[in-house]
This record gives sequence, C-alpha cells and structure tokens, in this order.
Amino acid sequence: MNATITLPDPETMYQAIVDRDGEMEGLFLFAVKTTGIFCRPGCKSKAPKRENVEFFANADQARAAGYRPCKRCRPTELSGSVPAWLTQLVDAMDADPTRRWTNADLAAMGLSPVRVRRWFQQHYRMTFHAYLRTRRIGLAVDMLQRGSDVTSVALDSGYESLSGFRDSLRKWTGQSPTSIKQGEPILVERLLTPLGPMLAAASDAGLCLLEFADRKMLPEQFERISKLFQQPILPGTHPVLKRTAEQIEQYFAGERTEFTLPLRLDGTSFQQTVWKKLLEIPYGQTSSYGKMADELGKPTASRAVGRTNGDNRLAIVVPCHRVVRSDGHLCGYAGGLWRKRWLLEHERKHLSL
Repeated sequence: MNATITLPDPETMYQAIVDRDGEMEGLFLFAVKTTGIFCRPGCKSKAPKRENVEFFANADQARAAGYRPCKRCRPTELSGSVPAWLTQLVDAMDADPTRRWTNADLAAMGLSPVRVRRWFQQHYRMTFHAYLRTRRIGLAVDMLQRGSDVTSVALDSGYESLSGFRDSLRKWTGQSPTSIKQGEPILVERLLTPLGPMLAAASDAGLCLLEFADRKMLPEQFERISKLFQQPILPGTHPVLKRTAEQIEQYFAGERTEFTLPLRLDGTSFQQTVWKKLLEIPYGQTSSYGKMADELGKPTASRAVGRTNGDNRLAIVVPCHRVVRSDGHLCGYAGGLWRKRWLLEHERKHLSL
C-alpha cells in the first residue's frame, strides 16, 4: 500500500491558518498574494483574507510560484532542530562533557543564561545546569560499570571531592557507587538527525526508547520505562546507543532500509503483537490500522491498534510512521505530521533509486 500524500481540502487549510494550528505543520504551506510571502500553518502573523491565499505542498512549489519565505515563521527550516544561536554551546559541551559551565561562561559566548535555561527546560524538561549534572553522572555510571575505581571516576567526571561525587550519585540514581557497579542503569544519549534531535535510551538488554526530543509526551515516556524496567535513567554512552546512532545516520543518508538492533519491546501481549506487526511493514510502503487489525485476526480492534501504535517508544526503528488512514491519507504521528510526511517521502525516494 502506498500513501497518497495530498493536500487537505482548502477550507480545512484556511481554518488552520486562522486558528494558527501547529498540528497541521508539514501538511501544507500557504502563500499570500498581496505580500508575496509563504508561511507555515501556525505562523503568528495576522491571518490573510481567503481570496489572497494559495496553498502548496512544500517550499519548492511556493518558491517556483514566485513567493519568498516568511522571516517570522521560517517555513524552509525544519522544526525541532538545534537553533543556530545554540550550536556553538552544544558543540563545546560535546567536546568537553565534564566541564562545569557558569552563567558567566554563557555570557562570554554571547548567550543569555535565561534563554539557554528556557530552551533546555522546553526540550529536556530540566534546566541547563541540571542537564549538565545528570550528564556527568551518566558518564560516571558508564566508567564505574567498565570497572574504573570510584576515586578515578569522581575526578574524571569533574567532581572535586569523593564525598561530593557519592552524594550526587545517590541523589540522581538512589544508589551508591558499589551498587551502580553491580546494577544496570538505562543510559540516554542525544542523536542529531535532519528532523531535529532525538533521545535514545538503552541498556545491555537493548534499545528501549528512541524519540524526538521535542515530543510533548517524552517525560511521561521516561517515567513509563523507568517504572517498567525498574532501572535509573541517566545520560551516558553505551554500545547499543553507538550502533543506534550509526544506523540512524545510515537511514537518513538513504543507505539503510532495515535496522539490526536489539530491541526491548516490553509491554502487554497485545502491544508486543502490534509492535512486531509494525516491524513487518516494508521500507517505502504503508499499512492502515484496519488492515493491521485484520491481519492480527481482530477486525474490530483498529482503534486499539491505533492507540498501541501511538504508544510505540521506538520511532523510525519500529516504523509507526508507515501507518496511514485506510484512504491513504496521513493521520496522527507523535513526532509531528511534518516528520511523518518527510519520512515517507524519504523512503519512497530512496526505494526508487
């Protein structure tokens, strides 16, 4: 089954403009004849009159018609990516993950500490300095589990004293260095993609989370997996996360159509059955909730299949983006319909090469 990616009806699109409906992001762009500018559906500019509006599927079509992009909503830029003003800081953090940043350091880079804090609260649900602390703890946990002694780990992780390290470790994980060595936390790492940053979480048992960092339900997902697996969740590195980053990069480069990663698909029997059925949808093709329900022998369970599809914790790898409505049109996607559309078009393009 192939998705028919067509524009919604004009009146629906115009109402989305009036309502500044961000949920319609990625389904269309609109241009204003009187200004010569094209925008996203959720643009905060004053809604134009209906007779002055044209609709387009993408920026290339709008440009070909002679329109230029709006400087306010920036319709040619992908949502969710790291903003240009923050990239220097992110690169510096990656180069030295144990550095203790101060507000003065941010100001020296020309950054507003308040603006940085708000961005991290929005995308990670914690302040910038809290993120740095949990990241250092994650690195420390990784070193402890690799067999390093506690004193060396404390110093290499940027802590000035062993007692301070022990207190911080217990605060963030609820465990001592000794129990950390014997246990197995879930480690989280940030991956950069053309569709914006993603957060991947894994342990020795496999990948248990892969989500776009700006997903509204992300905090709830972390709470669920923490309760489900009874393990602390910390920033850090892991071989499974490294493999995930490599394969995701290959996917976006059009070089990979299947993933070979250990997956933790823990859930109810029905959930596991649906998620495994998602894995059977071929690259570049689509299915529907109704068709999946029929194939599972539960023809009346299409809504339950839809809910379970929405509960999928492994975006892209377990391809819930390949599920569309029975008429072939796009339907809900937790990462945003604009991403769903992009992924389907990306797969079709590379499938035909």
